Amino acid sequence: MPDDRLGDALAAQRAQEVRRAARALLRRPLLRAGGSHVDDFRLVRQHATELRTWFERNTGWPLLVDSEVARLRRTPGRSDDPTHPARDQRTGLPFSRRRYVLFCLCLAALERAEQQIALGRLAEQVVLAATDPALDDAGVVFSMADREERADLVAVVRLLLHWSVLARVAGDEEAFLRSSGDVLYDVDRRVLAGLLVSRRGPSTVRADGFAQRLAELDAEVLPDSDDLRNRALRHGLTRRLLDDPVLYLDGLSEAESGYLASQRGALTRRVGELTGLVTEVRAEGVAMVDPDDDLTDLRMPEQGTDGHVALLLAEHLAGSGATVPLPELHRRVAGWALEHAGFWRRSATAPGAEAELAEQAVDRLVALGLLERVPAVDGTPAVRARPALDRYRVGETILLEAGQSAPRSAARKSTKGKRTR
Repeated sequence: MPDDRLGDALAAQRAQEVRRAARALLRRPLLRAGGSHVDDFRLVRQHATELRTWFERNTGWPLLVDSEVARLRRTPGRSDDPTHPARDQRTGLPFSRRRYVLFCLCLAALERAEQQIALGRLAEQVVLAATDPALDDAGVVFSMADREERADLVAVVRLLLHWSVLARVAGDEEAFLRSSGDVLYDVDRRVLAGLLVSRRGPSTVRADGFAQRLAELDAEVLPDSDDLRNRALRHGLTRRLLDDPVLYLDGLSEAESGYLASQRGALTRRVGELTGLVTEVRAEGVAMVDPDDDLTDLRMPEQGTDGHVALLLAEHLAGSGATVPLPELHRRVAGWALEHAGFWRRSATAPGAEAELAEQAVDRLVALGLLERVPAVDGTPAVRARPALDRYRVGETILLEAGQSAPRSAARKSTKGKRTR
């Protein structure tokens, strides 16, 4: 009997370690042996075989682990989701088209660089690469002559620092912005080499148009048997369960809907066992909720002015089902800014601030699968609530006399909505 208890305890400890390692990879698909994530890397390396088997069987994501780097080659469940862009590490603002182009040019320059590179030297290489006629025809020009262009480069470099492609040796980016100094970096070539995740090399893509080129870059071989088709469906749906805040049935193909209807229990059980996510099933779809609230890039609710605006908008729109023009939301936010002026940041009451606050809140709610943007009505952009937003609906407050029981139709409390990404 003691041996059985010991065996059960060891099995439970191992399962917990595998869960922690899997969650670490889902939060940060590229881990280094050193730095602040050394414990996560150690766990991933220790349980690499089990993790590799699970991810390859259920998602089709290869896991590469060596003595220095662990890389989960994670591809999204959908290639047409624009709601989770790269973001400035200081401001949180999404990358512009220029910054994405600059990011690619920096990677190309670093691929040819030595083990160390100065920020000024990197800027020179980017300016040289930007003279490509194709970029010029597309209207992309970099000269690094003004602060705005240097700020774009610094934003890209800070993202590369966050991803451990670069490590700062000396200097400060602020000095580069002021044209009063430079910065020296180490280049981690192993991390750089593992950064790109695609099923084919970008140089082999021949399609025209962004959407077509992106589809070709990540195209899978079409399955030609029932087993292969079922495997492709399993991979796609499991990726969506891990990626999307809500997996709506109306966004699935007929084949995906059929497979989910027959295999939903098995799919959600496997995801839950590995990650600790809890399944919520509704008529409109499936959500995997994270009780620990850390497998997410966006939280709801969240502290601060922006988080409060998003929560107020969610409660305002929940249960309405109506199409609401954005200018109406701007006016609503302007009223809340005055009402909560003592708690929100000072700039929230500045003229025009309500539009930015409302747009950021809408972006957050769309990314969380709680709202959808709909075609403009009379030239006015609008949004519409999605079913999952109903969890933020607050019913009518009922005052009870002493000893009186609440009726079954009493007010519902709004609860947290979480996403994994």
